[in-house]
Amino acid sequence: MGSGRMVAVYGAYGHTGRFVVARLRERGFVPVLSGRDAEKLKALAAGSGEEVRPASVGDPASLDAALAGAAAVVNAAGPFAVTAAPVIEAALRAGIPYVDVAAEIEANADTFAHFADRARAAGAVVVPAMAFYGGLGDLLATAAMGDWTAADEAHVAYGLSGWHPTAGTRAAGAVSRQRRDGRRVRHTGGRLEYRDDDPPTLEWPFPDPMGRRAVIGEFTMADVVTLPSHLDIPEVRTYMTVEAARDLSSPDTPEPAPADELGRSDQTFVVDVVVRRGGAERRATATGRDIYAVTAPLVVEAVDRILTGRTRTAGVASAGEIFDAPDFLRALSPHISLDPRP
Repeated sequence: MGSGRMVAVYGAYGHTGRFVVARLRERGFVPVLSGRDAEKLKALAAGSGEEVRPASVGDPASLDAALAGAAAVVNAAGPFAVTAAPVIEAALRAGIPYVDVAAEIEANADTFAHFADRARAAGAVVVPAMAFYGGLGDLLATAAMGDWTAADEAHVAYGLSGWHPTAGTRAAGAVSRQRRDGRRVRHTGGRLEYRDDDPPTLEWPFPDPMGRRAVIGEFTMADVVTLPSHLDIPEVRTYMTVEAARDLSSPDTPEPAPADELGRSDQTFVVDVVVRRGGAERRATATGRDIYAVTAPLVVEAVDRILTGRTRTAGVASAGEIFDAPDFLRALSPHISLDPRP
């Protein structure tokens, strides 16, 4: 087993990986910087004294060396269709928890399908999609469910002021489109369904100050994997504001630019979650800044809770299943605002 406060970060020099490394430092962890590009790792480590361990997902021995002595590993390197399985395998060999920030629907589904039995048998912890997409929505939906053991439907609406995608986001999206043969996906009747038609456009009543906005309906994100993995909800829908969807689809949209001393962009977001059962409805909403930067406190809070035994299960589990969702959300209060407070 890994010991102490050392946490390996695979993909440490990527856009999200840098936020994760910085947050680990703030929380008193010792990041071990890993990834494919040795020169980028050295540049990131310059002046910090942090250990650099280059590794390739095609070289299991290099991954084993990267994880040696670590207490946990965070995988921040996409596309996760390529990186998730090899890094999970290395984590299982090392006997340490694995957490990733995958937003790719198929990659997350693969993690549940391929590793659930092995991880459970080993008493290992594997948490996919512990990020803005997949993780935050799952925590909000779980908190909103409260004492409900089942619901008819869940809706996760993303209100983004804009979306300047990183190169990693674009690469992951290209892999997902290729795996789907260009089709779109939704979750209905308790399963994923692939479709060739265009998604609907409708309006979503976001809370003030955003208000009612046009959204792309069935703009499907990782929540369609994380929520149904542990919540009895046959219909799960996700939505995206039209402006953000256009930004993502345009090849001319630049990458996010830092706008403060922490490196965050000026993007703001609202994640509005509604669960319905019969004629009853429950809601939970989070607001904040920079979807990539806010992934870091989500990931690092997860690592801290895993390493201090504040978990509810083992095996492959989403955020809402493995953690106390209301308590976890309260811990994020410096980074997001919640309505209602859980």
